[in-house]
Amino acid sequence: MAITYLKSGKPEAERAEDDAKVRKIVEDTLADIGARGDAAVRDLSEKFDKYSPPSFRLSQSEIDAAMAKVSARDMEDIKFAQDQIRNFAQAQRASMTDVEVETIPGVILGHKNIPVQSVGCYVPGGKFPMVASAHMSVLTASVAGVPRIVASAPPQNGEPHPAIVAAMHLGGAHEIYVLGGMQAVGAMALGTETIDPVHMIVGPGNAFVAEAKRQLFGRVGIDLFAGPTETMVIADDTVDAELCATDLLGQAEHGYNSPAVLLTNSEKLARDTLNEIDRILDILPTAETARTSWEDYGEVILCDTYDEMLRVADDIASEHVQVMTDRDDWFLENMTCYGALFLGARTNVANGDKVIGTNHTLPTKKAGRYTGGLWVGKFLKTHSYQKILTDEAATLVGEYGSRLCMLEGFVGHAEQCNIRVRRYGGKNVAYGTAAE
Repeated sequence: MAITYLKSGKPEAERAEDDAKVRKIVEDTLADIGARGDAAVRDLSEKFDKYSPPSFRLSQSEIDAAMAKVSARDMEDIKFAQDQIRNFAQAQRASMTDVEVETIPGVILGHKNIPVQSVGCYVPGGKFPMVASAHMSVLTASVAGVPRIVASAPPQNGEPHPAIVAAMHLGGAHEIYVLGGMQAVGAMALGTETIDPVHMIVGPGNAFVAEAKRQLFGRVGIDLFAGPTETMVIADDTVDAELCATDLLGQAEHGYNSPAVLLTNSEKLARDTLNEIDRILDILPTAETARTSWEDYGEVILCDTYDEMLRVADDIASEHVQVMTDRDDWFLENMTCYGALFLGARTNVANGDKVIGTNHTLPTKKAGRYTGGLWVGKFLKTHSYQKILTDEAATLVGEYGSRLCMLEGFVGHAEQCNIRVRRYGGKNVAYGTAAE
């Protein structure tokens, strides 16, 4: 295997050091919110957002006022995007059915898909107010049937962001808060004097939001570990450097630590793309962010074969994988570790981020090895149940159950089985001897 790094990013040791600093800050912040509740949340909001309204929760009149500031065209675009996301989420929900089967005469087993009862949806703000994240979390939770959907986003210039509020409201949020970052995630998960805690936290965010979710996991459910945006372009000589460079920098502008990787078997394309990235960075309005991200986290990896490209791609397990080759469907059939695939030169990651209908909250930091992204199924819990309808079935299962309990030494368990055999089978049964 010949794999050459024409450009490498920041070493893993430095990345781990950055993570450790974030971990400590988040730990202290969550402890403060847990101890002081609303007072801590207000202090954090004043510190990070310079925002301290009478109430962080928006009233209906405040929601209406914010939505009135959204232009007709922007509102039309938001509704179009939500239609696409709703349609796909509804199709996904329809694929998940309740099950009930008779496995043995008189024995009924089944499962029900029950919505999580309350969800906190975080919508990032910061440098880029992520209107689309409201669709992805709030709307998808609504399609799943979640009865209490809480949504929160940071203020923009000292007030609620009108388009985000519109997206939250139209998506089906029951409570809307103007809170950002760790304080939003902590308040929704832990609860305060004025905010009832939720059962699950979802949505992307910066490194502090991702770490807060990680530390809160177990106390509440989370969708997945969604850290800084990652993108990978898998390309061969069927496409040009401008397309590859545009797709890499289009995601690198998310933040200062957004990995972007070009994986190719064409040295000419690799070197041309490096030159094209330099050209675009000189004219890109978001170049300050994208340049830092590219310099610290960008990589160009040259492979000899498609099989090598596949192995490297699955090892990196990138959040977004843009495939532009002469065998896109081969990658679809064979790739196993990623967030979402974007197949062919006609599509791109921005489609998935904003409008096409798939969910943009996706696994990062190699989490694609064990989980997919946010979808309607994440808001549903599959719960099993069982019932026995006949004396014969109660006796048959009880006899097996009794012996298997005694095999493990659980005498009390065995008696749960034995008493059913005695009552419904008409036998005088001793511990662990039901069928003897």
